[in-house]
Amino acid sequence: MQNENNYILFVILSGVIAMAFAFWKTSWINRQKEGNERMQFIGKSIADGAMAFLRAEYRILAVFVVAVAFILGYANSGRSDSSALISLSFIVGASASGLAGFLGMRVATKANNRTTHAAETSLAKALNVAFSGGAVMGLSVVGLGVLGLGILFYVYKSMEIFNNDTSMILNVLSGFSLGASSIALFARVGGGIYTKAADVGADLVGKVESGIPEDHPLNPATIADNVGDNVGDVAGMGADLFESYVGSIIGSMVLGSTLFAYGVGFDISFVILPLVIAGAGIIVSIIGTFMVSVKDGGDPQKGLNQGEFGSGIIMVAVIYFLITSLLPEKFTTQEGAGVTYDSLGVFYATIIGLFGGLGIGKITEYYTGTGTKPVMSITKQSMTGPATNIIAGLGIGMESTAVPVIIISGSIMGAYHFAGLYGIAMAALGMLANTGIQLAVDAYGPISDNAGGIAEMAELPKEVRERTDKLDAVGNTTAAIGKGFAIGSAALTALALFAAFKVKTGIDIINISDPMVMAGLFIGGMLPFLFSSMAMGAVGRAAMAMIEEVRRQFKEIPELKKALEIMNLKKREDWSEEDNKVYNDALGKAEHGKCVEISTESAIREMLLPGLLAVVTPVVVGFAPRMFGSNQGPEILGGLLAGVTVTGVCMAIFQSNSGGAWDNAKKMIEEGVEIDGQKLSKGSEAHKAAVVGDTVGDPFKDTSGPSLNILIKLMSVVSLVIAPLIK
Repeated sequence: MQNENNYILFVILSGVIAMAFAFWKTSWINRQKEGNERMQFIGKSIADGAMAFLRAEYRILAVFVVAVAFILGYANSGRSDSSALISLSFIVGASASGLAGFLGMRVATKANNRTTHAAETSLAKALNVAFSGGAVMGLSVVGLGVLGLGILFYVYKSMEIFNNDTSMILNVLSGFSLGASSIALFARVGGGIYTKAADVGADLVGKVESGIPEDHPLNPATIADNVGDNVGDVAGMGADLFESYVGSIIGSMVLGSTLFAYGVGFDISFVILPLVIAGAGIIVSIIGTFMVSVKDGGDPQKGLNQGEFGSGIIMVAVIYFLITSLLPEKFTTQEGAGVTYDSLGVFYATIIGLFGGLGIGKITEYYTGTGTKPVMSITKQSMTGPATNIIAGLGIGMESTAVPVIIISGSIMGAYHFAGLYGIAMAALGMLANTGIQLAVDAYGPISDNAGGIAEMAELPKEVRERTDKLDAVGNTTAAIGKGFAIGSAALTALALFAAFKVKTGIDIINISDPMVMAGLFIGGMLPFLFSSMAMGAVGRAAMAMIEEVRRQFKEIPELKKALEIMNLKKREDWSEEDNKVYNDALGKAEHGKCVEISTESAIREMLLPGLLAVVTPVVVGFAPRMFGSNQGPEILGGLLAGVTVTGVCMAIFQSNSGGAWDNAKKMIEEGVEIDGQKLSKGSEAHKAAVVGDTVGDPFKDTSGPSLNILIKLMSVVSLVIAPLIK
C-alpha cells in the first residue's frame, strides 16, 4: 500500500488531537465556579474518596502487571513467531487503560459540583458542564487507545528484529489488548463492588429503615455512594469500552494479516484500515461534541442525540470513503478454498455493526426506560410486595435477551456474508468507531447523577434539584444505550478475537461432538455463572459491612439520632426553632469517611479472585492437555471460548436489563405514578418493595452484568496471546 507510514502517522496525530482536546476541555471545566462553601466541601470529599480508591486499586494492579509482564516476556523470548517485547506491549496497554480511567475520574469529580452550580442558573449551562466532563473521558479513552497502538505498531515495524514480519508484529502487539483487558476487568469488578456496597447501604438503611433520601446530608453512606458512581460508571465504563475498542482493532488487524492475499503478494491495507477508521472516528467524535446543545426548557435528550446521531451519520460517510480508498476493489480470502469479496462488502459489514449496536441500544432502552411497558409491569407488581417485584424484574430481564441475541446473530451472518471473518471483525469495529462521542454521552450520566446528589446534600432550592433530575433522567437512558453498545460490541469483538485465535492456532474446525471439546464447551458455559456468583457474593459481603456501619452511626451518634426522630415525626414546614437547631447540629456529624473506607477495602479485597479466574482459566485449559499427552489444547480452548461467549452474552443482557428495569420502576414511584386508580409515591409500601427490587438489581446492572462483557473478551484475548505457545 502506498504511503503506509503516512496513514500510521495520521492515526498517531489523531490520538494527539484527542488528548489535546481532552486537556482543553479539562482546563475549561477547571475555570467554572464550584458553588458555595458547602458544595465545594462535598465535591472535595467525593473527589478525595474517588482518588483514594484509585490509588489503592492501582497499587495492587501494578504488582499484577509487573508479574504478568515478566511471565509473558519469559514465555515468548527467543521464539521465531513472537518476542519478549510482548511484555512491553502489555505494560503500555495496562498503563494506557489505567491513565484513561484516572483522567476521566479526575475531571468527572471536578465537573460534579460545577454542574450543580451551573444548574442554579440554567439547564443549558448544567448540560454543557456535565457533557464536557464526559467528553474528557470519551476522548481520553480513544486518544490513548490509538496513540498506544499506533506508536507501538510504527516502532515495531521499524525494528530489525521483526524484519517487517506483520504477523509477528501483531502477535507482539496483542499484548497491548491483554493489558487493557486485564485492567478493565479489575476496574469493572472493583468499581462495581465499591459502588453497589455504598448504594445498598444508602438505600436500605437510609430510604427503607430511616425514611430519608439516599443523597440526604445525614446519610453516612451518601459520599461513598457518590464516589461509587465515579469509580463504577466513569472509570469502570471507560476501561470497559477502552478494552472493547482496542480489542476490536487488534482482532481486525490480526484477521487482516492472515486471511487475505491480493494478487501475488500480501496487502497491508487490510491491517492498516482498522487503525485509520479508529483515527478518523476520533475527529468525527470531536465534531459531534460541538453538535450537543440545548436551550432552557428544552429536552437534554435531543441535545445529546444531535451529537451522537449526527456524528454517526458523518462516520458512515467517512467509513465508506476510507474503505473504498484503502482496500482493493476485489480481493480473495484465504478461508477454506478462498472466496472473493469486494471493498463495498467490507463497508456493508462495518455498517451492519454500527446499526446493530444502535438496535441493541434501543431495545435496551425499551426494556429499561421510564414509562415503558416492561418497567410499568414491574411498577404495578410492586403493589403486592417485594417478591412479585423481583419475579417481574427477573422475567423482564430474561425476555430482554431475545431480540438483542437475534440482532447479534443477524449482524454476524450479514457481516460474514459480505466479507467473511474479516467482515465480522469490521462489524465490531463499526459498532465502536464512534466510541469517543458514545462514551462522552455515557460518562455524562454519573456526572449529572452526582450533581443531583450534591444539590440534595447542600440543600439547594427545589428548582436546582429539578434541573439536575432532568439531566439525571436522560443519563439513565444514555447509560442503558451505552450498556447495549458495550454488550453488542463484546459479542462481536469476542467472535473476532476467537476467529483470530482459530487462525493463529491453525484450527480448521472445532468438532463439538468430540468429548474433549464438549467438556471445554460445558466449562466455558459454566464460567459466567461462577463469575457472577463471585461478583454478587462480593457485593453482598461488602454491603453487609456497609449496612452495619450506617446502622451503628444512626444509633450511636446522638445528633444523628435526634435529627432522624424529628424528621420522622414532623414535616419540615412544621419544625420549631429548636427542631431546626437540632437538625443543623447534626449536619456534618455523619462519619462519611468510614463508609468510604469500607467500600474501598472491600472492593480491593474482593476483586482479585474473579479477575484471576478470567486470566488463569484459558491458560490452564490451553496447556493442561499436554500433561496427558494430548495435542488438543487449541480445540478444547476453542470449545471453552464458544461456551463462555454464548452464555456470557445472554447473562450480561439479562442482568443489565433486569437491574435497569428495577431501577427505573423505583424512580417512577418516587416521582409519583398512578396505577389502577391508586397513587404510588415515596414512603408507600410499593416504594419499599421497589427499593428492595432495585437493591437486588444494582449488583446485576453495575457489577456482574457489565463485568461479563469484559470476561468474554479477556478470555478471548488471553487465548489469542497464548495461541503461538499451544499450537
